[in-house]
Amino acid sequence: MEDLSRSVARAAAKTGLGKLRPTAWLRSIVEVIGSKTISIIEQVGATANLLLQIIKWIYRSIVRPKVRIGRPNVIAQLVRVGVRSMFIVSLVSGCVGLILVLQMAPPLDDFGRKDLSANILGVSVLRELGPLIAAMVLTGFAGAAIAAELGTMVVGEEIEALEAQALNPIRFLVVPRVLATIIGLAVLTVLSNVVAILSGFAVAVTIVDIPGQTFWDNLMEQAKPIDFITGMTKSLIFGLLIGLIACSNGMRVTGGAAGVGKATTQTVVQSIVCIVIADMIFTILFFALKLN
Repeated sequence: MEDLSRSVARAAAKTGLGKLRPTAWLRSIVEVIGSKTISIIEQVGATANLLLQIIKWIYRSIVRPKVRIGRPNVIAQLVRVGVRSMFIVSLVSGCVGLILVLQMAPPLDDFGRKDLSANILGVSVLRELGPLIAAMVLTGFAGAAIAAELGTMVVGEEIEALEAQALNPIRFLVVPRVLATIIGLAVLTVLSNVVAILSGFAVAVTIVDIPGQTFWDNLMEQAKPIDFITGMTKSLIFGLLIGLIACSNGMRVTGGAAGVGKATTQTVVQSIVCIVIADMIFTILFFALKLN
């Protein structure tokens, strides 16, 4: 304890905290908490404002045919976000399906019901793991890339050049990317579901010795359309969150190359946190509505 107290005293002397009175310590803590709270409020406000502008431009493109979002740009972003993520999503989902069956089979076999692995696999993948895996992979693969790309445009004054030509950057840069993340994540979720179930089926038949017909019968008996619908609903919201957070951080970059790196890191961290919180809210809501 004496060594610990001496270490704390030396650290306080080096940082200057030892010279502060208790009231100064309290004031510094309150200042840190306050600055973090204000930063979070600003981030939420900027993201909400960006969402409103996206809705406005999508509405205008529907009501007024002359206002175009840019279909080629949306397709190009879909290729970046969706097509190039397919292999990684398939790889991760396949490994998760394999792991689930191998982990569940031994304890279920103690009760003589290792065939119930198919029931658990189907429900867990369709409701939870499919959209969650696809969202996590897309966050690191596409969310960070979108934030870095837009941040580089801000640093290079390309956004100002668009505005000087009377071209709205939200309309031509943000909306296509957000739409691409929403649509791309929905498609990737379906792919994730299929690959995870097929890999689980392959392991169940070849390693765990569950008859193939029994596996599919149990899976079809347990998994309901509502399981797929709730999972797809989550995927749409996850895609919206990833696109919004990535574009918001990218459009608000300051400080040159260091700012671009900071925005990229913040995008990944904030997206993962928001996805997990949204997943929790949806799970509670679906449980309250008896949709589980």
